[in-house]
Amino acid sequence: MEVLYIAASGQSDPTRASIPWHLAVNGSLEADQSTGIVLAGDAPEVLKPEVRDALEGLGIPPVRELIAKARDRAMPVFV
Repeated sequence: MEVLYIAASGQSDPTRASIPWHLAVNGSLEADQSTGIVLAGDAPEVLKPEVRDALEGLGIPPVRELIAKARDRAMPVFV
């Protein structure tokens, strides 16, 4: 199965910004599905090191950990 997640929220809503990353790396990748993420709207700002390192949503792993997992598994990210 191929799954493409679309993220449109940035640092102003940490939980909403984290959800697509969490679903992609802890859901689809763990289930061995082909997946990627599209960053639209405010979402590309989470790639800035100062934002990435500080962003933590409620009940979701920190974005820095999610992005690290995505990199380790060579998950495509489209900006």
